[in-house]
Amino acid sequence: MKKRATDFIMEEGLEQEKTIDKKNPLDIIYQDKYLVAINKPHGLLVHPSGIADEDRETAMYLLKEQLDKWIYVTHRLDSKTAGAILFAINAKVQKKINHQFEKRLNKKVYYAIVRGYTNDADIIDYALINTKGKTQEAITRFETIARTEIDIPLGEHETSRYSLVKVMPETGRYHQIRKHLAHIDHPIIGDRPHGCNKQNRMFKKVFNSMTMFLHARSLQFYHPREEKDIEIKAPLQPEFEAMLKTLQFDLTQTGQL
Repeated sequence: MKKRATDFIMEEGLEQEKTIDKKNPLDIIYQDKYLVAINKPHGLLVHPSGIADEDRETAMYLLKEQLDKWIYVTHRLDSKTAGAILFAINAKVQKKINHQFEKRLNKKVYYAIVRGYTNDADIIDYALINTKGKTQEAITRFETIARTEIDIPLGEHETSRYSLVKVMPETGRYHQIRKHLAHIDHPIIGDRPHGCNKQNRMFKKVFNSMTMFLHARSLQFYHPREEKDIEIKAPLQPEFEAMLKTLQFDLTQTGQL
């Protein structure tokens, strides 16, 4: 059932590009002698990626200051993507974790809010071209958790429809999830440049939101020192939770969140 536009309530101040307060530590969701994982906020770089980024705060720098020790990157998330990201405290452990990612041995789960009604489940098998112009195999599986329809007209449509999807990438290409969901005409809300400009402008105007609604929910890896599988889970960030309520997704029967 579609919702009335008058039902929408969006909390103020939930903007994508938030300033990280160094007095408030990053949310550590896993830590031992060798590894540490955080729930990265939306809009925070993992580490400097170029000259233009050298003066921007990064998760790596803030976590290093918080722990008062050097840390090593094991994998990456886009700055706009929130959620679980793993760092190593030991260089040898970092190398082993990196190897797992290279060999696709880790399991990753993401949540995304996308335009339109997605299939109940599907596999996107669509090769992508990397930054060096090389074509690479890319496979993404997804399941639809919930759908909603809101009473806001956009373009030629009298209402707007959205889906909350659970995404399981089987490969790890650059912007893979963003590109794959856009490829099947269900772009992630707030995604630039792969998303829908009309939707993004509407979310900024109506909801005061510039957040890209992609969240790394969980990561499973093999601990090279403890010799066992570890799964870390990152709760949704406030922006994501607020938008689920604003769009009035019915999650009572999903059991997923």
